[in-house]
Amino acid sequence: MSNPFRFGVQSFNADSGADWADFARKAEGLGYSALHLADHILGPGPALEKANHPVQNMAAIPAMAYAAAVTSTLKIGCRVFCIDYHDPVVLIKSAMTIDKLSDGRLEFGLGAGWIKEEYAALGLQFDEPRVRIDRLADVIEGVKAFRGEEIIQLKNDTLNWSDFTGEPKPVSNAPIMIGGGSPRILRLAGREADIVSLNFNNRSGMIGPDGVQLSSEAETAKKVRWIKEGAGDRFADIELEIGAYFTFVMDDPSPVLGQFAGMFGLSEEEMRNHPHALFGSVDAICAELQRRRELHGISYITVPGDAMDAFAPVVARLTGT
Repeated sequence: MSNPFRFGVQSFNADSGADWADFARKAEGLGYSALHLADHILGPGPALEKANHPVQNMAAIPAMAYAAAVTSTLKIGCRVFCIDYHDPVVLIKSAMTIDKLSDGRLEFGLGAGWIKEEYAALGLQFDEPRVRIDRLADVIEGVKAFRGEEIIQLKNDTLNWSDFTGEPKPVSNAPIMIGGGSPRILRLAGREADIVSLNFNNRSGMIGPDGVQLSSEAETAKKVRWIKEGAGDRFADIELEIGAYFTFVMDDPSPVLGQFAGMFGLSEEEMRNHPHALFGSVDAICAELQRRRELHGISYITVPGDAMDAFAPVVARLTGT
């Protein structure tokens, strides 16, 4: 049986604390299940321009805590924390504290990092994907040890912890979300995650046609197979999430659809069916999401903040079905 639909909204920016609080409360009031940030550091400048990535003007951890404090039911997450930007034990303790103070509303998203220019601008070494993904696996082992009841004695290629217990313990299951788009990370996600966030294959280290083309309907079917290979018998327990980064709720999306198809080197039909895109009326989008759930098993959809209001009728109609 397919998982029921639920919906998240993701935002990178707020003008003030009041603005962020209003956004979080509005997302909750409109029926969204979760509010997510991303985990990017750079302000405007040449590095961000090369990466073709939007500015994020808030640090994820305090913004998550603030959103949790002004809401009561909304799940709070990050799609996803780049483990190379944080000391692992400090990140894990901070995340578990958010779970504790929010009475168990954390979704703990983790990823291996991908924006090459951000690493360079921050003076961080950008290792090859295999090394970064293996390091992510080490940190996930640390998350599970931290949440456990035993005295931690953990040594792997990344962590060397001994003689302490993790505190605070999560109030909830504090589900682990792992995001990515390549075979190695999705097999890891299948093995370890509660929620798998399907993303572009960001092998180019920037947002552009390559990543979008490698996330088509056919490529997404491959990604789900990689998750299944990692998951084995536990696949039925995994929730599949995806960011619908290009969401336009409108009766006639043809002009916008053509613009995006041309931008990414796809046909209009490929763009219309693209798993990271939603174009059309409320009725058309609802039908398309049901088709995609039947095809891929994706039941958790996150839309950008600027689409939150227009997309709300879809949330009202499909949540829990």
